[in-house]
Amino acid sequence: MTEIRPRSLQWVLVRRLILLQAATLFVFIGLLVGALFIAQPRLVLENEAALDILNRAVGRDANGGLMVRQTEELADLRQSYPNLWYVIRDVGGQILRQGDVPAPYFASGGDLLQRVEGATLLFTEGGKLPDAVLRNAETDAGRVQIITSTVSSRRDNGPLDVQIHVNVDVARDIDGTTTWTEVVPVLVLLALGFLLPIVLVMGVTTLMTTPAVVRRSLASLVSTADQAGRIDIDNRAVQLETEKVPSEVAPLVQAFNKALARLGEGYDQRNRFLTDAAHELRTPIAILRTRAELLQEDVESARLRLDIERLSHLAQQLLDRQVLEHASDAPEVVDLVGLAKNTAADFAPLAFEAGYELAFEAKVPVAKVNARPRQIEQAAANLLRNAIEHGGGAGTITVLVNAEGGLEIHDDGPGIPAAERERVFEPFYRLRPRSTGAGLGLNLAREIARLHGGRIDILAGPWQGTRIRLQLPLVSDARPVSGPARSTA
Repeated sequence: MTEIRPRSLQWVLVRRLILLQAATLFVFIGLLVGALFIAQPRLVLENEAALDILNRAVGRDANGGLMVRQTEELADLRQSYPNLWYVIRDVGGQILRQGDVPAPYFASGGDLLQRVEGATLLFTEGGKLPDAVLRNAETDAGRVQIITSTVSSRRDNGPLDVQIHVNVDVARDIDGTTTWTEVVPVLVLLALGFLLPIVLVMGVTTLMTTPAVVRRSLASLVSTADQAGRIDIDNRAVQLETEKVPSEVAPLVQAFNKALARLGEGYDQRNRFLTDAAHELRTPIAILRTRAELLQEDVESARLRLDIERLSHLAQQLLDRQVLEHASDAPEVVDLVGLAKNTAADFAPLAFEAGYELAFEAKVPVAKVNARPRQIEQAAANLLRNAIEHGGGAGTITVLVNAEGGLEIHDDGPGIPAAERERVFEPFYRLRPRSTGAGLGLNLAREIARLHGGRIDILAGPWQGTRIRLQLPLVSDARPVSGPARSTA
C-alpha cells in the first residue's frame, strides 16, 4: 500500500498566498492599464538621454567649425539605437546633420525655437513621424540648438511603440520662484490619488481572502487539536490521525502518539502490579483471620480481628479500584429506585447495630439509568458505609432517590467542613486520622460515577449532618413519572 505523504503547511500557505498576490497584481495592472488608456501618456526618456550625450559631444574643430566628438557613450548610444538621428545648429547658421532626419524636423524653426530652453517636437501626420526633442544649450562649441530622436519611424522601432511623456509644471511667482505652499498640498493629493486605489484594492483583497486561506490551510491542525482535547484517562489508547497533518507538524504528532502509547503501557503495568498485589494480600490476610479466630477471646484478640478486617477491606477496595475499568458486564437499563432500596435493605442490620435508624425515600416510583448494576451497588454501599462510620452513631440515615436520577445519602452526624469537601474524595485521605476506614470508599464511588457519565457532590445547606448525592444521567426515553414513595425501617 502506498504511504500517504503529509502535505507541507509551508508550501500550502506559500502557494495560496502567491495565487492571492498574483490576483491582486492582475487587478492592479488592470487599473494601471485603464489609467494609461485614459491619460494616453508618452515617454521620451531615451530622446532626453540622447540630448545629454550629444550636448557633451558637441565641439569645434581646428577651423572653428561645428563637430561631434566620437565619445564612448555616443558610440554606445548609436549601437543601442541604430536609427538615431540629430540636427545641430549654432548661432552662426552652421548645421550638422546625422541619420535619416524626417523633413519637418530639418526645417528652420524660426526665432521662437532659438530662444526656448527645450521642447518636445511632434508632427502628427497620421502618427507616422516619431517624437523628437529640442534643446538650446551652452556647449563647448557655444550655444547650439540640438534636435534629436532615437527612432526614424514607428515601424523601425518595432510593431509597438509605447511612449510616455510626463510634463510637470509647478506654480511660480512673477519673479519665477516656486510657490511651495501651493505646490506641496497638490503633490500630496496627487500621491494619495495614485496610491490610495492601489492600497485599497490590495487591502480589501487581502482582508477578504487571507483569513479563509489560512483557515483552510490550518483546518487539519484544528482537527488534530480537537482530537487531542478529547483524550483522557478513559480513552488513552486513542492515537491522533497523521494522514492529513502537514509534514512540518507530523513529527510532533507522531512523537505525541508514541508518548501516549508509553503512558498507556506504564498505566497498564501499574494497574497489573496493584491488582496482583491486592490478590496476593488476600491470601495472607485470610490466613491471619483464620489464626485470629483460634485465639482466646479477650480485648487484644478482638482488636486484632478488627485490624485484620480493616486490612481485608482495604485489599478488597484496592482490587475493586483496579478492576473497575475492566468490568466484563455490559451497561444495562437499571431502575435506580429498586437498586437503592435493595442496597438500603442489605445495610439495615449494620445500621441498626451501629445505633442508627434507616429510612428510604423515592420521589418517583421508577428512575431508569443506563449503568452496570454491580458498580452502582458498590458505589451506594460505599456511601452508606461512610455514613454509618462517620454519622455519629445516632439519628437517621436516609437513602433518597430524586426525580433527576440522583441517589442521596443523608445522615445527622457532625458533617464535613466546607474546606474538606473535595479532599475527602482523594485516595487514602481520612477526615479523622483515627478512623477505621481506609480512605478509598468515596474515591471509588466518585470513580464509578465518572465512568457512568455522572458525578458525586457533597451538598451544602442549613441542615445538620452530611448529604452526598450520586447523580447519574437518566435514560432519555424513560423519564420518571411523579409519585413519591417512602419506607422507614
